[in-house]
Amino acid sequence: MTTHILVINGLPGVGKSTAATALAKQLCWPLMTKDVFKESLFDSLGWSDRAWSKRLSRASMDLLFVWLASELRAHRSCVVESNFESDRDSPKFLALAAQYDVRFVQVHVVCAGEILWQRHLRRGQDGSRHPGHQEGEVALELRERLLRGFEPALALPGAYIELDTSDFKNVNYDQVYHAVLKGFNDGPTRE
Repeated sequence: MTTHILVINGLPGVGKSTAATALAKQLCWPLMTKDVFKESLFDSLGWSDRAWSKRLSRASMDLLFVWLASELRAHRSCVVESNFESDRDSPKFLALAAQYDVRFVQVHVVCAGEILWQRHLRRGQDGSRHPGHQEGEVALELRERLLRGFEPALALPGAYIELDTSDFKNVNYDQVYHAVLKGFNDGPTRE
């Protein structure tokens, strides 16, 4: 029995959570994000500085993969969302694919760099994010990457969909949903 995993990937502030929430709702699949774990850790362990935030980020990513393995063991399709890094996280996904009958579709969320930079600055000031994220420091730390508007995609088998969120008014989630379904129907499974 093949399990389908929708991977939503992209830089911070690019609109991954919005895309993941919309697509998980349309698919009627559970959604897990790194930030769900990270914010829970902030609430239970506290927050202080950027070094602590990075430490909890690594722990949250580990927890995300533990959760994903649990879903795969139960043959439950799901959506995972994070700012995955190809070099660090592709091998983790591939290790799971070697153990389970899984089919991936990756939605790689991108944005024009200057728009992403401004979006990220606004979200650091509007109070919408948990204070433990240290958004002001993150913006400065990631400035160069944010101005590029994208990171390399994960090296995963299966369908790849690029979603440009430079103008949220132009994003058609129904269209993305149908592309995801097509990707799961047409995409290969890892042998």
